[in-house]
Amino acid sequence: MSRYDPAVTEPKWQGAWDEAGVFTARRDPAKPKYYVLEMFPYPSGRIHMGHVRNYTMGDVIARYKASCGFSVLHPMGWDAFGMPAENAAIERGGHPRDWTYGNIADMRAQMKPLGLSIDWSREFATCDPEYYGQQQAMFIDMLDKGLVYRKSAQVNWDPVDMTVLANEQVIDGRGWRSGALVERKELTQWFFRISDFAGELLEALDGLENWPEKVRLMQANWIGKSRGLQFAFSTVEAPEGFDRLEVYTTRPDTLMGASFAAISPDHPLAKHLERRDPAVAAFVAECRRIGTSEEALEKAEKRGLDTGIKVRHPFDTAWELPVYIANFVLMDYGTGAIFGCPAHDARDFEFASKYGLPIPPVFVPEGAGEAPLAEAFVPLKSEKVEYVRGFAGEAVQTGEAAVNAAIEFCEANGVGRGVTNYRLRDWGLSRQRYWGCPIPVVHCAKCGVVPEKKENLPITLPEDVSFDKPGNPLDRHPTWTRATCPTCDGEARRETDTMDTFVDSSWYYARFTAPRATTPTVAEDADYWMNVDQYIGGIEHAILHLLYSRFFARAMHATGHLPAKAIEPFNALFTQGMVTHEIYMTRDAAGRPVYHLPEDVEGGTVKATGEPVEIIPSAKMSKSKKNVVDPVNIITAFGADTARWFVMSDSPPERDVEWTASGADAAFRFLGRVWRLADDIAGSTAPENAAEDAALIRATHRAIADVTAGIEGFAFNTSVAKLYGFANTLSKSQAGAAAKREAMGVMAQLLSPMVPHLAEEIWSMLGGEGLVARARWPVADPAMLVEDTVTLPIQINGKRRAEITVPRDMSASEVEKLVLAEDDVVRFLAGQPVKKLIVVPGRIVNVVI
Repeated sequence: MSRYDPAVTEPKWQGAWDEAGVFTARRDPAKPKYYVLEMFPYPSGRIHMGHVRNYTMGDVIARYKASCGFSVLHPMGWDAFGMPAENAAIERGGHPRDWTYGNIADMRAQMKPLGLSIDWSREFATCDPEYYGQQQAMFIDMLDKGLVYRKSAQVNWDPVDMTVLANEQVIDGRGWRSGALVERKELTQWFFRISDFAGELLEALDGLENWPEKVRLMQANWIGKSRGLQFAFSTVEAPEGFDRLEVYTTRPDTLMGASFAAISPDHPLAKHLERRDPAVAAFVAECRRIGTSEEALEKAEKRGLDTGIKVRHPFDTAWELPVYIANFVLMDYGTGAIFGCPAHDARDFEFASKYGLPIPPVFVPEGAGEAPLAEAFVPLKSEKVEYVRGFAGEAVQTGEAAVNAAIEFCEANGVGRGVTNYRLRDWGLSRQRYWGCPIPVVHCAKCGVVPEKKENLPITLPEDVSFDKPGNPLDRHPTWTRATCPTCDGEARRETDTMDTFVDSSWYYARFTAPRATTPTVAEDADYWMNVDQYIGGIEHAILHLLYSRFFARAMHATGHLPAKAIEPFNALFTQGMVTHEIYMTRDAAGRPVYHLPEDVEGGTVKATGEPVEIIPSAKMSKSKKNVVDPVNIITAFGADTARWFVMSDSPPERDVEWTASGADAAFRFLGRVWRLADDIAGSTAPENAAEDAALIRATHRAIADVTAGIEGFAFNTSVAKLYGFANTLSKSQAGAAAKREAMGVMAQLLSPMVPHLAEEIWSMLGGEGLVARARWPVADPAMLVEDTVTLPIQINGKRRAEITVPRDMSASEVEKLVLAEDDVVRFLAGQPVKKLIVVPGRIVNVVI
């Protein structure tokens, strides 16, 4: 008997799929379509088992849908622009393009042996000029529609790398690569008007029923709708032109507890004072080193500088509040000015305590009475309060009701107006770096900022650049910046900022519908393939990538590149768990950690040296910690199907799964067992056995129903468990050869989405027609799923003690008789009287003694 040898069978079937063009996506109006997409990877050089899990999930769905008669689109691309490639060029020499495409080649070579049902003919990288040239064309269209604009704004500036950093690239106030203290700097930047869509993006979340609730909540919080009051304090001793200070507050119900006013270091009043007072200039310079993100400001020590200016309270002009410049106030939210109510806000309490400011409460817990506060009192929604400084006639209420009542009171008394604001800011897309999509505009002394002509696209990056100096190489290129103005044909300077890489990944799903088109999309293809029916990726992309993609779909519709149905581009979203592994660590002479790859460790020691390792339990796979498992090594040792089976089998897909060598070995042994079972059945000549044949047919239909339900419900581990059970049923069955061959053929089809190579081999053994990848998915007969008998657990005083199998339609009184005659029950009762016996039909029997 031959043996299961994935090293032989897996390449064979991959070749057969390629030759037959099984996975080539075809627009077929006669068939329903299904578009499954995994978030595409950054080409860092190697994939690990976390990638394998992600892509296998998508592959299971793609193969299943294809077998159900859908025309399937399952593409792959590369999110290829960004700083890592530029950093590699700086550190190792060479060009970012060479590093990037070399890594793409390596990762593609790792992925192809997995047997993924990807249409590789649609592959592209975002650094391909054919891709980013169409991105430039859309930028010009969006500029024409007013969806893109240019303005001066505060940014995170790395003074060493001399580039703008996204908030995510600022770690503890320092540049993620250089380690330099980040500064807030004002630069003229390009922006997408995403804030114009804030309300729509928020409201549309309710319709995304097939998205995880956690992701929808994260997006809603990021958009951050708030209802508040905007009003103006009159100022005292302020410079000319600053007689009013506009304030926006989401807590107007606490206005009678105001203790101070505060402005952003970037507020016009702060800038005016900065130019005239060295102490103010020094303070705001220190503030600008914090960064611009709310997280950075929240973590920073709350600091302020008293400007000497005061404001009058709108309900009592004799009540004056000091005005501080404060490091925690954002200029781009509201008006850049706030009032502080320290009694009911933890941040304001910290600030007021630090600077010795009053902390007058507006309300106290019901019946508590007014007393000095040890911390801010922020009542729960259901908590009743008593107002001690509320507005006249204010009701006992908190939360939204109190805010609305306060807005109504203020409006009725001529103090401000109710305003709805959003936390979402416009998307700054300018980056001062080389390896990104060039922004397709020129700067002309006569005409100003002018978009390029589309016939001149793509504006490609120059290849002869040097990274021997900090900053953007495009700024110092001798010829690339020289351009001709598209309007007047005069001399112009090309824009040297490139686009944020989030732009590249915000529309790739649409480009996959027509990846070789000479326009961003093709109407017929976009109309057929969009939307993405199932999108799969990590929870770490739950906010920015998904939010930007949702905005971009709307912008593409507005510019004629997507149909109206695609303004929400992802019908369903699944966020998978991570694949984890132990970390193996030793320490060098200085006590610094030294990490070791799993293949370099055996028996708790480093193979090469025998040095014992410290083991850090299950942790996310990380190249820096070297706890990554290379799929190539697994495929070499066990085959791709083993890797696929393991990542599907051990845990629900939304949870983390730990990769272990023993788990991989167990998966390999099971697949070998299934192969041997199929080989035995293929050669069997056993005669019919009516009762056993019928039982096996019934078990087969149950397996079809259960595996199908697991795949449809993204419970792949449940489907795997059912296949384990079905394999056991098959191996024990005494059915005849014909029945077992039929059941094993179904087994091959059910296995196909998870372990496609083994499934093809079994299908071939049994003489199946064509490829199992093209076979129609089996459908369970509902009549075969009706069980004639049911097994009831028997609980005695709440603990399971026995079970009984009875006809499904047996009466409760007859079940009672059988229960009391059951040997295990009799033995446990030992003559004790039964106080109560309850039969829950089809479910359970409870006995109380």
